[in-house]
Parts: sequence; structure tokens; C-alpha cells
Amino acid sequence: MMRSTLAAVFCAALLAVSFSGCGSGPPQASSEAKRYEVKGKVVSVDRPNKKVTIDHQDIPGYMEAMTMPFTLIDDWAFDAIVPGADIQATLIVDTGRSWLENPVVVSPGPAGGNEVVVEPKPGDEAPDFTLTNQDGNKVSFHNWRGRKLLLTFIYTRCPLPDYCPLMSSNFAEINRALQQNPELSEKVQMLSISVDPEHDTPKVLREYAVKYAGGASALKRWEYATGTPDEVKAVAQFFGLSYWPEKDQIIHSLRTAIVGPDGRVVAVYRGNEWKPAEVLADLQK
Repeated sequence: MMRSTLAAVFCAALLAVSFSGCGSGPPQASSEAKRYEVKGKVVSVDRPNKKVTIDHQDIPGYMEAMTMPFTLIDDWAFDAIVPGADIQATLIVDTGRSWLENPVVVSPGPAGGNEVVVEPKPGDEAPDFTLTNQDGNKVSFHNWRGRKLLLTFIYTRCPLPDYCPLMSSNFAEINRALQQNPELSEKVQMLSISVDPEHDTPKVLREYAVKYAGGASALKRWEYATGTPDEVKAVAQFFGLSYWPEKDQIIHSLRTAIVGPDGRVVAVYRGNEWKPAEVLADLQK
């Protein structure tokens, strides 16, 4: 199983040419940062969210070969990468975050656009999805009509610090803020949906939930849910989340959303750049 520190940033350059020195650079690494060489093939590119997924080779001293998403900070690099391109770079892992430096496109990929993401628009009605919560009880979106539903997607074994752990930490911050605002809290239901139903049983989800929610008493306001693979897939597809199994991990994008009391989508947050204060402001509108 991979170590619990990984997330990444993807960069690229002209064919066989490094882009070092061009554009705005990545964040400054601390003295504790570790560096690893990454080589692989670009699978998909998500420029709006600065994400690139790579089918990479073994990363000596860090992790085995698999397909992983990385975050690309340098906008200029997206002009040079397309799915199918072979690239290599240095992975920096530093204090719960990571990025790639000194990217080089070894061979260009075929011409063509990036992955097309389909997601609901504000005003679209969310279907009455049915899932199973951390207590083994059936829950459906209809159960939360009349309340504002804030949901996100996670899985408990996720090793990327700025993926599932960040989503859960952000939700924990929102949960604490709601505890201080009883009037808003009564109008909000939070939901974390696992995309790993084979491993994340209700029992596993309850243990994970207590860790982030701060106690079993908080689970009334913040539930965790799983379901059959088809049930989970239906929810994920509606909200534009893509995911697939890769060895003992789940490769996935990120989606967080607000569904209004009338069951219609209010907002969809792509990626991990959103802040709890932003979502709380939207919940108060």
C-alpha cells in the first residue's frame, strides 16, 4: 500500500525539451522535501483544475507503477501536453503536498482534445439516488428534501493528502462551523460518498467517520455512505466524478456539490481548490 503522502503536479514541455525557467514556477520546497523521478504516459488532462493523470512507471523508493492524478501548477505547460504523450519529471513531496518540476515531454502524444467532463448545471434536478450509510441503513436523496445537501466523494484508503483527506478535513472544518451556527446547521445535511464499496463497508465508514466528524453524535448531520458498485457509479456519473480501480487503490477526480432543499443542484466544485469558507458562504445564501 502506498505511503500516505502523495498528490502531485503535472508539467510538460516541448518534445524532448525541458521548460525550466519558463512561466511561474512551483511552490518553494522546504528543507524536508523529498524528490523522486517520474516517467510515464499522459492519460488525461484537466486544465481548468490543473490536473493531469499519468500511467507512470515504478517510482524508486516511493511507490510502484500505477495510474495516478497529479496537479499541474504551471499553466504554460498545458500547451505542450496531450493524452498519449510520454513525459518525465521530478516529483517533489513536501509537507502534505506535492508537485512536479523540470518536466520534459519525451515523445508527443496524438493530436486531440482533453477528456470531456460531463456534470450537472445549477438548476438540474438530482435523481433520488439510494445508498447505504455508516450504520447499514438505506438512505436516499429524497430523505434530505427540505434541507441543503452538501456532498463530496472519498474513499478511506486514499493516500493522496490533497485528495480524500483534504476533502474530509474541509468537511470537518465546515462541520465545526455549523456547530457554532445552530440556525444554519438545522438546514444542512453533509454526505461523504465512498467510491470504494468493496472495501468501505458501513463498519469501515463508521470508524472513518468518527475520526473526522469528531464523534458519533455528529453523524446525524454528517453521514457517510456506500452502496453497490452500480449505485455508487450512478451518483458519481451524475456529478461528473470519474474513478477506476488501480491495484489496491482507486484513481479518481474530485467533486463536491450542493443540492438545494428542492432537490436541484446549486453548485458543483471541481478539484481541491475550494475553501470551507467559500462553501459556507454558498450554504448561507
